[in-house]
Amino acid sequence: MPFLLPLKSKLAINENDVNNIILSYLIHNCYKESSESFISCTGMKQPADHLENMEKRKRIFHHALEGNVLKAIELTGQLAQDILENNNDLLFDLLSLHFVDLVCSKKWTEALEFAQTKLSPYSVKEQKYMDKIEGFMSLLAYENPVECPMFHLIGLDYRQQVVDSLNQTILAHFNLPIHTAMERLIQQTSVVRQCLSQEDGGPPPFSLKDFLKSR
Repeated sequence: MPFLLPLKSKLAINENDVNNIILSYLIHNCYKESSESFISCTGMKQPADHLENMEKRKRIFHHALEGNVLKAIELTGQLAQDILENNNDLLFDLLSLHFVDLVCSKKWTEALEFAQTKLSPYSVKEQKYMDKIEGFMSLLAYENPVECPMFHLIGLDYRQQVVDSLNQTILAHFNLPIHTAMERLIQQTSVVRQCLSQEDGGPPPFSLKDFLKSR
């Protein structure tokens, strides 16, 4: 197949392209000091539009990850009021994180009151919210929430998922890429390797885990 020839050729890698991929990752994940140091070392032009709200985003994510979700919601509103007003799913998920923090702190009464005043109103909007609320409320039935079948809701993975969604929503609001260049490159590489693996004698599908192990 003709289109396979260029893929098997050795292509020159442009250093500027590599630098842009790295900088995109640093900015996306709010590594402000690292991005500024990287720009200084490489002599790249500072993308002011990308760096403008990085410190504000960093504060928001820090509060959300460290258990101060209500502060994260407040700061998000200050950054752009309509970000959460127009996204019921995201706001619900953020409020659910605060509920989880109350449960994990064994503030049962406060958690129940918060669920009744902040989460319950969502149940009349759509059935999916009722289903989610039932999952969160089941945490109250266990003195040790880790023993609950829905224990994944108190885990870091769920919290990180919500925070990542908040990050992407803020980036999209300011017309910035919601995925890093590195993520898009890996996705494209995975698709190409998957296609090639279907050819006789082609390479196996791309695995980031295997690739990192080989370095």
